[in-house]
Amino acid sequence: MKALLSTAPGGPETLSLADAPDPVAAPGQLLVAVKACAINYPDVLIIEDKYQFKPPRPFAPGGEISGVVEAVGEGVEVFKVGDRVIAVCGSGGLAEKVAIPATSAYALPANRGFDEGAALLLTYATSIHALIDRARIKEGETLLVLGAAGGVGLAAVELGVAFGAKVIGAVSSEEKAEAVRAAGAADVVVYGRGPFDKDPSKALAEQFKAAVGPGGADVIYDGVGGDYCEPALRSIAWEGRYLVVGFPAGIPRLPLNLTLLKSCDVCGVFWGAFAARDPSANAANVARLFRLWQDGRIAPNVTETFAFADGGKAIAKMAARGAIGKLVVRVSG
Repeated sequence: MKALLSTAPGGPETLSLADAPDPVAAPGQLLVAVKACAINYPDVLIIEDKYQFKPPRPFAPGGEISGVVEAVGEGVEVFKVGDRVIAVCGSGGLAEKVAIPATSAYALPANRGFDEGAALLLTYATSIHALIDRARIKEGETLLVLGAAGGVGLAAVELGVAFGAKVIGAVSSEEKAEAVRAAGAADVVVYGRGPFDKDPSKALAEQFKAAVGPGGADVIYDGVGGDYCEPALRSIAWEGRYLVVGFPAGIPRLPLNLTLLKSCDVCGVFWGAFAARDPSANAANVARLFRLWQDGRIAPNVTETFAFADGGKAIAKMAARGAIGKLVVRVSG
């Protein structure tokens, strides 16, 4: 089979399309012929050896796929050859075939395409875990979403609206703001590109405070990090919940005096570990996502597709923080 392989640590330019051995379906696994692979920020990190998990090289990045079951391993009864599935696989998705645990796969509804299916699980499952399990969001609360036009950000906006929150998005351009408004946000803050010194940081904090209102943000969903963290934290409500989701702008230094003054919680969000530790709770969240998807209350926003050979370009665009919604690589027709 063909695979887009990482043979040494580095950026997307180090990836090469090459022949690789065909995987096989071991007991409990499915062999999936990959149709589409969504690109996420972990793909940027994993090829640079900066992610929590470091697969042995050579490996193909790509942690979120859709495709067709080509073979079924011993003991698998839920799926059969020919079934259309979606799955989060961690890595290996930028290849013509991948072997995955059958327990990680979900049936792709007949009325949904492979591009959209590949773009659902990682971002929406992360965001529903963040908002429901970690933030315990309630109807009528105010949710501030940083990086709101990215994959997890738009998912958080849509889910926040579905759960009855007043959602304020924060993005780096007016083009991104349009996508966030279309997803249902009540208001959008357009911020500059960091890093910020003291005065711009203070000005951004005032922007956030004005947007969320005098009561502050009950929940802040931070998928950006960097110098955006402190200004956002200054806008949090009393006993608010600050969700730590990702750091494309860098790992921030959190001023803990602010958490004391607002009596707020800082909540880490590590969906992959949650799904592994509590698969039944994760399955319940995913079932809820499928219902919301079926009802049209959420919908993955695939804004650009790439040819298989151009998968590195998709990762490069993600690394440059230029993506709106989801980027998808079409591995096969």
